[in-house]
Amino acid sequence: MKSVLVTGYRAHELGIYDQKHKGIPYIRKAIESRLVPLIEDGLEWIVTPGQYGVDLWACEVAIELKRQYPQLKLSILTAYMNPEEKWKEEKQNYYRNIVAQVDYYGIVSKQPYQGVWQLTARDELLLRRTDGILLFYDEDAGEASPKYMKERAFKRHEEDGYLFMTITAEDVQAMADEESRDVYE
Repeated sequence: MKSVLVTGYRAHELGIYDQKHKGIPYIRKAIESRLVPLIEDGLEWIVTPGQYGVDLWACEVAIELKRQYPQLKLSILTAYMNPEEKWKEEKQNYYRNIVAQVDYYGIVSKQPYQGVWQLTARDELLLRRTDGILLFYDEDAGEASPKYMKERAFKRHEEDGYLFMTITAEDVQAMADEESRDVYE
């Protein structure tokens, strides 16, 4: 596998409203635990849509992993121009810092946000250009933005063997439990 799409919940869908939230390190560890075996198996590109939440935490993980795996490359492919422009300044700075460290930054629709069609076009391109997906999604959590990506990616998995991997809330909790066990041992 040459490339994997990493995406999932937006931060607010997880009840996370700033970068100091205690759950973020565990989400990042869960992402890393799935990516490292892929990288060691020859993964070359980690690709995200770059939305605030799992996408950008995956970028942080990839940036750290590039130190150990210098052949690894990171890409953000956004749906439209300046997706961060309406965010609070702190989030804009965080986003722009990550963008400055990616190997490729692309924009599907070189216009500001105009409609859902831009997101659909981005998602279709991401699924076409990657060999698999690592999706943070929890069936029990109810309706949320990753549901549509899950449906499209799973359909592709059934049609042509597109790699389909998920991270659930239980996986993240297991990372937190493991760390708390390590503290007490």
